[in-house]
Amino acid sequence: HSGGTAPGAGGGTGSSMPLGGLRTLVVQQTSLERPRETWSKKMDFLLSVIGYAVDLGNVWRFPYICYQNGGGAFLLPYLLMAVFGGVPLFYMELALGQFHRSGCISIWKHICPIFKGIGFAICIIALYIAFYYNTIMAWALYYLLSSFRSTLPWTTCTNSWNTVNCNRYMSTDHNISWSNSSTSPAEEFYTRQVLQVHLSSGLHQLGSVSWQLALCLLFIFTIVYFSIWKGVKTSGKVVWVTATFPYLVLLVLLIRGATLPGAWRGVVFYLKPDWEKLLSTTVWIDAAAQIFFSLGPGFGVLLAFASYNPFHNNCYKDALVTSSVNCLTSFLSGFVIFTVLGYMAEMRKQDVDTVAKDAGPSLLFIIYAEAIANMPAATFFAIIFFLMIIMLGLDSTFAGLEGVITAMLDEFPHVLVKRREWFVFGLVCVCYLGALSTLTYGGAFVVKLFEEYATGPAVITVVLLEVIAVSWFYGTSRFCNDVQVMLGFYPGCFWRVCWVAICPCFLLFIIISFLAFPPEVRLFHYHYPAWTTVLGYCIGVSSFICVPTYMVYHLLNAKGTFKQGVCPLLTFVLWLPALLTEGLPVLPPSPMCSRSLCSKPCGLPLL
Repeated sequence: HSGGTAPGAGGGTGSSMPLGGLRTLVVQQTSLERPRETWSKKMDFLLSVIGYAVDLGNVWRFPYICYQNGGGAFLLPYLLMAVFGGVPLFYMELALGQFHRSGCISIWKHICPIFKGIGFAICIIALYIAFYYNTIMAWALYYLLSSFRSTLPWTTCTNSWNTVNCNRYMSTDHNISWSNSSTSPAEEFYTRQVLQVHLSSGLHQLGSVSWQLALCLLFIFTIVYFSIWKGVKTSGKVVWVTATFPYLVLLVLLIRGATLPGAWRGVVFYLKPDWEKLLSTTVWIDAAAQIFFSLGPGFGVLLAFASYNPFHNNCYKDALVTSSVNCLTSFLSGFVIFTVLGYMAEMRKQDVDTVAKDAGPSLLFIIYAEAIANMPAATFFAIIFFLMIIMLGLDSTFAGLEGVITAMLDEFPHVLVKRREWFVFGLVCVCYLGALSTLTYGGAFVVKLFEEYATGPAVITVVLLEVIAVSWFYGTSRFCNDVQVMLGFYPGCFWRVCWVAICPCFLLFIIISFLAFPPEVRLFHYHYPAWTTVLGYCIGVSSFICVPTYMVYHLLNAKGTFKQGVCPLLTFVLWLPALLTEGLPVLPPSPMCSRSLCSKPCGLPLL
């Protein structure tokens, strides 16, 4: 400042100047914001992303979907959907998070403010997932605690929860025949002792909360809290155990399963290609949905994790490495599961498809648990197997909640940053209270409802809007320029075409397929009535409604008139047919774009 006296400029300088003389005040600009936390090591980030992507679904969902949709033939649509849909979305989110260094809410002020509701929708979806996902770990913890005995409780029919249909069928028993009315001790332990689902008649009568499961879930959330309360500095260390231990267990179980009699029957059943099934639309729908939910874009986690990276970190390489590890883990898990299913079929003298009729958690908690009980050193294998299930779930929970925490701390830094521990404690308490309905006698029905309706369709729709906002509103050219500034190279034509056209079509294909062929939801002997479908859709819409609600709020509060705010949207809608049919390179820029829709004046460039 020159030409006068600045306030406070003369004090403490050690020199004096004539009144009215020329003075110079040197001001050092300092940021009032706290420096952003970063990963301690690059490996902390990679293990966190791998731990997030590799979850329980890799162990039970992929093997089941693979054999159901043509065995080895299913790998073709799976890989195609990964290359053209899943991996480009994975790469895009890592690049966005690393460049803008923001969570899933505040990042939209850099991209397209009118789409900020996407961030709020993602946070609500993450809460819904936390309401039911951790309950599965509580079941696994119950099994783990029950495994510390010489005779596993799901191997005998003399317990208080067993029925007259219980048929103890161990590998050492030769005089017992297995009939269609028979139930295994493992099935009755899971349904009647752990879940106690026989005490509930359905979603309309859930029954009381199981205190055993409530304590198990409390322990799970306690681990979660003390793993994430300090940020990625602590969670990045915990994943060194939770993300690597499952691979060690999978390797041990694979070796053990391969040595069991009948194991090759399961492997052949798993991989034998049925090429005719590729003509079915269902196979391609399942492949698209499986790769999407396996890699997990759209949950705010990749944005959050990447935002703690150094600016010039090679997220392109990270995306290729972590997504490849995820897909290979799914493929490996199929061998772990089906070697054991082949063994079970050999032992029961049944076909593999009869043994493998159970899907979802039942595949792990009934079929695999029974197989473990028939192995030598059954107690040891049971302990490491259920430890693996818990750790597969834990790092995914760390990631899901960190996505919410990062989003809220970035959006409300002055209120929450210095109170992170209390905010995380409150969030964990909300998740625990929200999960109480899944701990009731009919809690398994609630878990299935959330899994089928509450999160899947909503998150796919949200990601579709996210891709459109980035590729068409923010502009693929501008996004690629950001990547070039960050990584030193411009994304190739393949990635640009995927982001602007193939990925939206990929997501739209899944959404339309879900609406055209809604799943027939059933669990055990309970068929979900029509009103539960309506309930499920209402829960899903409750999160997605944040997007249009915020759009209206933003337009009503944007600078300029309402007409000026709506103008860019109308321009986009009117030019969209021309974009799709004539391939126009850009839309004409709107003078109000920077004030109502996007963060900068844009022309919605395609390529």
